[in-house]
Amino acid sequence: MFPGLCVTRGVFSHRGCKFPPEIRAFPSAVRALSPPEINRLRVSAYSSAGSQHSEKYCLDIVRTRDYDGFLCSLLLPSAARRASLALRAFNVEIAQVKDLVTQKATGLMRMQFWRMAVEDVFRDKPPVQPVGAELWLAVKKHNLTKQWLLRIISEREKDLEDKTYRNLQELETYSENTYSSLLYLILECLGVRDVHADHAASHIGKAQGVVTCLRATPHYSQWRKVYLPMELCMLHGASQEDFLRGSREQSVKDVVYDIASQAHVHLQHARSFAKNVPTAAFPAFLQTVALEDYLQKVRKVDFDVFHPTLQKRNPLLPIQLYLRSWKAVY
Repeated sequence: MFPGLCVTRGVFSHRGCKFPPEIRAFPSAVRALSPPEINRLRVSAYSSAGSQHSEKYCLDIVRTRDYDGFLCSLLLPSAARRASLALRAFNVEIAQVKDLVTQKATGLMRMQFWRMAVEDVFRDKPPVQPVGAELWLAVKKHNLTKQWLLRIISEREKDLEDKTYRNLQELETYSENTYSSLLYLILECLGVRDVHADHAASHIGKAQGVVTCLRATPHYSQWRKVYLPMELCMLHGASQEDFLRGSREQSVKDVVYDIASQAHVHLQHARSFAKNVPTAAFPAFLQTVALEDYLQKVRKVDFDVFHPTLQKRNPLLPIQLYLRSWKAVY
């Protein structure tokens, strides 16, 4: 039955307004609709009723908290753009739980909320929450895989332990389960389900996770936290205290060099699949422009991760993204 319509004592009504007896037979016609038809009506009703607020909410949160992802989403084909913003907004909501809560129990409750929201989405019950509602539309339109959404939640939930990565492999695993999973979903929004595209997405996601860890180091050092792999720090004789006080000693730069080099290797691996990756998948990989931009900047400052220029946004990034999109390369 249409949302907002009900039958009370044999009278067809809409939010308490009674309709004439001549159209009381209408509900029987609605009940005769097939499930797919009813679902299309629900999507249409939601789209026309309250989706503008939800869409704007997702757009605003991505623009504020994931500017690079926001620019990349704008360059996607129009059919996939809204779903991409919904997925990125979902990722932002999950990622910021760690920074917003002071107790692990509270964080676990929030993660459980999102896990239940995803389950509701796939039970065809659109959540009231704006991001959940947009996610429901994305799932219905593009038949997204629930596994990737749940994997993002599970990995972020484990990250609530607030532990330093023991080695680079742990950081890569985290990146695969979060950033790569997000790219798999964006590929699905583009209608791409291809093993070569998945391999490229896996490496790009790992590169993004590694670069994000580097970019966040100055921010977290202000909160007396260090997440760079301990194994590399020990290898080069750099202590956590060196990072907490923003040291620019060679040992610190050597750690940054090794981590940045690994991100570069993943980008090279991703590009090695380019000949076999469908052209339709390329828009999902525009993130490589922002990753490459950061790696070039950190190299120019001799791998000083605390250099002020690394904290500034590149004003030419939108143009660079557009040119890469126009050339259809990643």
